[in-house]
Amino acid sequence: MLPAFLAELRERDVQLWADGEQLRCAAPAGVLTPELRAELATHKSEILSFLRSAEALVAQQRSIVPLQSGGTRTAIFGVAGHNGDVFCYRALARYLGEDQPFFGLEPPGLDGASAPLTRIADLVAYFAPQIRAFRPNGPYIIAGYCAGGAVALEVGRELRQRSGADVTVALFGSPFPTWYRFPSQQRWRLARLVERAGARARTLVWLSPGRWRQYLERKRQDRQARRDAARIAAQDPVLVRRGKVERATLAALRRYTPPLPPGFEGRLRLFWPSQRWLPSAAPRWRALAADCEEYFGPEACSGDTMLLEPHAREFAELFNQALRS
Repeated sequence: MLPAFLAELRERDVQLWADGEQLRCAAPAGVLTPELRAELATHKSEILSFLRSAEALVAQQRSIVPLQSGGTRTAIFGVAGHNGDVFCYRALARYLGEDQPFFGLEPPGLDGASAPLTRIADLVAYFAPQIRAFRPNGPYIIAGYCAGGAVALEVGRELRQRSGADVTVALFGSPFPTWYRFPSQQRWRLARLVERAGARARTLVWLSPGRWRQYLERKRQDRQARRDAARIAAQDPVLVRRGKVERATLAALRRYTPPLPPGFEGRLRLFWPSQRWLPSAAPRWRALAADCEEYFGPEACSGDTMLLEPHAREFAELFNQALRS
């Protein structure tokens, strides 16, 4: 009875909160009719008990960070990228709308009291029970951004295997996990070095000697700016902790062995910055799930910018399209 009543209140955009022994509410004009006020008074003690238990549950789930806590749709739990910053999803959550609950999954190591985890299995064992305690029954939507893709996939597999719940895993710009191993990283760095050297050579060919000096001076200033930023980051405790989480996450990915195809029985939705971005990753992800769809952003988009303005709105629209499908 109470869940149905609370669902009705959400549909009417009635907001409830506990204020000591008082039940407070806010609603659009005309919604709080005398009949609805009488029903709220009848269920007051039950609602207060529910709100307090929900608040206590949120406090117990240390990894769950509300980015958009209201709404009636299936909640999304988002695994952050390599540095654990769940606020990478902030713009996306906003554009998905107030009816879409969105929670970030913050790994250990960012609070200054716990140590980062260096195995994907340990991260799954940390996240999955908290999600089940927070939402005992499915369905579940697990998102992963960039390096968080492997963790999101394994959390989805764990939830599916443990409860048999309906699970959708949505990955945003996630390279296939083997890309983080040392040989792949060395090949990628070499390719980037050759690409930059070629671009620099082509630029210098068309510059006059005077413009050469300006170009080289600008490059020197860019290098100095990067060194200054690194020095500042080394003095910021938040950035220091993010750096530790980043190193631990990359170590976990290098140790991780992806499941053999087909390794995931739920739905897999892949969101790429553009048609050109990391084409080699797509077929390997697709092989892991029979139900897999891909969505592409604009050509000007990159993995670093796909969840930021101005692209977050477009990816929110693609995400809603994927859920409807």
